[in-house]
Amino acid sequence: MNEEQQWIDDARRGDQEAFEQLVRRYEKRVFALTSRMCRNPADAEEAAQEAFLAAWQGLAFFRGDSSFSTWLYRLASNACVDLLRREGRHQAAAGPSLDDGENPYDPEDPAPSPHALAERAELRREIEAGLAALPPEYRQVLVLRELHQCTYDEIAAICSLDLGTVKSRISRGRKQLRKILLASGNFSEAAASNQTGKEGCP
Repeated sequence: MNEEQQWIDDARRGDQEAFEQLVRRYEKRVFALTSRMCRNPADAEEAAQEAFLAAWQGLAFFRGDSSFSTWLYRLASNACVDLLRREGRHQAAAGPSLDDGENPYDPEDPAPSPHALAERAELRREIEAGLAALPPEYRQVLVLRELHQCTYDEIAAICSLDLGTVKSRISRGRKQLRKILLASGNFSEAAASNQTGKEGCP
């Protein structure tokens, strides 16, 4: 039995220290996800706390059909969507933080010029604004796919959706985001298509 499984088993029996170990292992990844789906750190922190609380309360029902991390991502993602819907924030919510080197919209450049840096910053702002305008269900799958590089199967498990729905939402979300980027006036059809049509890493 590996260390994580031991923590899970102990936490199921009410061992709070074991659960704290799980929290420490996953808190950065969970907060990265909630930060990308919520407008501000306060909302992201609230969603992350709700996810860990739900995990603590639901451990007895965790059957292990999926990995613990997938299950925790599902709780975090759902907490974000619930918060956005409950408070009607999805139209104003800012998009993900695209400064961590993981985003597919930011091509690698070992020595970018000041002009390239300025263009990159503008691109980030436009994409953030575009994601901000998407409904939560589209933002949810695009963040998981494009920024966390989850596979379609992983997204289906995290969001409790069938594979066809996942593919449909990603496709529709990309089309909506492309329209928003084109409407901003700063993107050509080809550039917007390149930004939103990326398949991501399986």
